[in-house]
Amino acid sequence: MEKQDRNQRAARLQILQGILPVDRARLPAEMLAGLSFACLAIPEVMGYTKIAGTPVMSGLYTILIPMALFALFGSSRHLVVGADSATAAITASGLAGLAVSGTSEYLALASLLALMAGMLLIAARVIGLGFLADFLSRTVLVGFLTGVGIQVATGQIPGLLGIESAGHGTLARLKDLYLNISNVNWPTVIVSSAVLGTVLGCARLSHKIPGPLVAIVGVVLCSWAFSFDTSGISVLGEISGGLPSFSIPDVQWNWVLFKQLLPTALSIFVVILAQSAATSRAYASKYNETFNENTDLIGLGLANFGAAFTGTFVVNGSPTKTEMVASAGGRSQVAQLTTVAIVLLVILFLTKPLAFLPTAALSAIVFLIGLKLIDLHGMTTIYRQARSEFWVATATATVVVLVGVEQGVVFAMVLSLVDHTRRGYHPKNSVVLRTGSGGWRSKGLEAPNQFEPGLVIYRFSHGMYYANMQIFTEEVTTIVQNADGKLTWFCIDASAIDVVDFTAGFTLRNIISFLRTKEIRLVFTLVEPDVKAELDRYGVTELVGETAFYENGKALLDAYHTRPSPM
Repeated sequence: MEKQDRNQRAARLQILQGILPVDRARLPAEMLAGLSFACLAIPEVMGYTKIAGTPVMSGLYTILIPMALFALFGSSRHLVVGADSATAAITASGLAGLAVSGTSEYLALASLLALMAGMLLIAARVIGLGFLADFLSRTVLVGFLTGVGIQVATGQIPGLLGIESAGHGTLARLKDLYLNISNVNWPTVIVSSAVLGTVLGCARLSHKIPGPLVAIVGVVLCSWAFSFDTSGISVLGEISGGLPSFSIPDVQWNWVLFKQLLPTALSIFVVILAQSAATSRAYASKYNETFNENTDLIGLGLANFGAAFTGTFVVNGSPTKTEMVASAGGRSQVAQLTTVAIVLLVILFLTKPLAFLPTAALSAIVFLIGLKLIDLHGMTTIYRQARSEFWVATATATVVVLVGVEQGVVFAMVLSLVDHTRRGYHPKNSVVLRTGSGGWRSKGLEAPNQFEPGLVIYRFSHGMYYANMQIFTEEVTTIVQNADGKLTWFCIDASAIDVVDFTAGFTLRNIISFLRTKEIRLVFTLVEPDVKAELDRYGVTELVGETAFYENGKALLDAYHTRPSPM
């Protein structure tokens, strides 16, 4: 009873929802899952620093305080929050030209972006903007992440070959690669190939083997034993380890800087919303659990505050990391807190060997991360099942690769909205006819289109708003003009109508006038209460009368059969 009271108090305070109730019998499995995840995540987040352009230690910091804060304040029992390739790529794109990557100034700007993203997430919770997560459709998200994967993978090719590249963007980097291909450093190529071969070989043997960790440990030992730095192989060099210092990002705050960073922060905010919400929903459904999107927004916001104040970059809910923990047996945030404890030990005691880590090894890890993001299966599935949406996904990926990740986010949102508007603009409306057995069926608008002699039932299959009113007017006019016999009642089946805007109300009043000139009465059936209130407000009910609304098809037909005969 006391344990249940503690859980209820935690729920009211919106903390520990991803942890409580604790299943003591599962604690060993949870801790083992956290250990397994740490072995996979540590080399991965170090690789993300190459994408973001920040120091290696900042990658480890993303799975320290930020991960712990979400575990404590989020609601999802499964979502893993840490460094993420998409938001890291957006960070690098947004900061290009503002500071030199890897410098303290650059890191401070990256932390400022995390702070701005955190503020946007908290604001989204306060003023109810969580719905923006739905403005990146699955189609454009697949295209966006595929484009990010191509950009990330191609960006690491110079590092794999030991070639210097100063270009920003995919095309600039490929141009640098072409111009400097003669400067390939073959010892670096051997190191890169060995790391790639080790990771892929471990994955082929068993997904439980932490291939990236095996490769990193092996190449660090070889670098220490054979002095790679004396063979022309670039290594990280001395790294200042230890715990992160808590401080406000050290930048010159001004309006100009805010305006420069705001588009990037908004892009990051949208990706965090879409990716985190989709992942939390998927795993809550998979394990028949509940989660609170608003509580997760607070957790994600606090996680990004933690990133900002501990000198690292933006964190995000990661579907790949979440799957890693779930596959290892993690069923609550206890696994993530175990990972945090292991990362803390690594930061305190095991950072010195990283000085021997070849930069090509990190390039190899990031290259494979990029390849994983290229969702060829998803793209081919979209191509087979929804050809028009495939071109939307392809266009999104192309913009990300050729223009930039930040612009790709905006383009993806615009395409999602255009696709939504296109569907609402031209809904697949129909008329309802009686079947031979007395039932109802839908068919196209062409004649025959009368349910009974003199009665047409027109089913409008979308909310009525300004964009589809021209289609509505044209279809009503066509039905009336091409009717197979004299019409006396025109019924709108409103079962699919969830909204009527001002333009739609104006159009309905005009349609009533048009039908009256033809001596046709307009009636409605299956109208939702909210929609009825809107029709009242726009004056439609006043024109047709309260008796023009029927609860169901039977009530409609009874009224039609007992209508007064025309004079």
